[in-house]
Amino acid sequence: MIRISCVPLAAALLFSASAFAQQSNTAEADFLGLGGTESGRATLTETDGGVLFEIELSGMPPRKWVALHIHETGTCDPTTGHKSAGAHFNPDGKVHGFLAAGGPHAGDMPNQYVSDDGILRAQVFNAAVRLDDEKTGIRGRAIVIHSGSDDYRTDPAGGSGDRIACAVIK
Repeated sequence: MIRISCVPLAAALLFSASAFAQQSNTAEADFLGLGGTESGRATLTETDGGVLFEIELSGMPPRKWVALHIHETGTCDPTTGHKSAGAHFNPDGKVHGFLAAGGPHAGDMPNQYVSDDGILRAQVFNAAVRLDDEKTGIRGRAIVIHSGSDDYRTDPAGGSGDRIACAVIK
């Protein structure tokens, strides 16, 4: 008589389900500069309360605050100055800015400081988005870095300047 143990099979299924669950809660985005070369990466992790962004990006203007936003369209075309990424992600139709009455957009994020070596390193949490939610999902959208800082008030983009880097969230 042949005996088959279900323990190894159950363990394998449990491990596979665990790996799948972890995979679906993370995303990555590779940044392209205006010249079309890769210049950094963002790793995104969804939690119960939102999404944590961990970003490292080189070739940025040193010693400067720059704006960081999530944009609607997951297309980063440097030949358009990354305008291909569309407007800020704004599923609730709010006005732009943390300091504006009726704001912010879900895609509004805090300004980030670029160090002396032109590297932006950031860990930022956004409670207004999820990776794959039907309404607030950002997978397939773009992260955009602007040349200047966001004033957190002026619609539609806080006077943050040109788009200098873009990454599609995958």
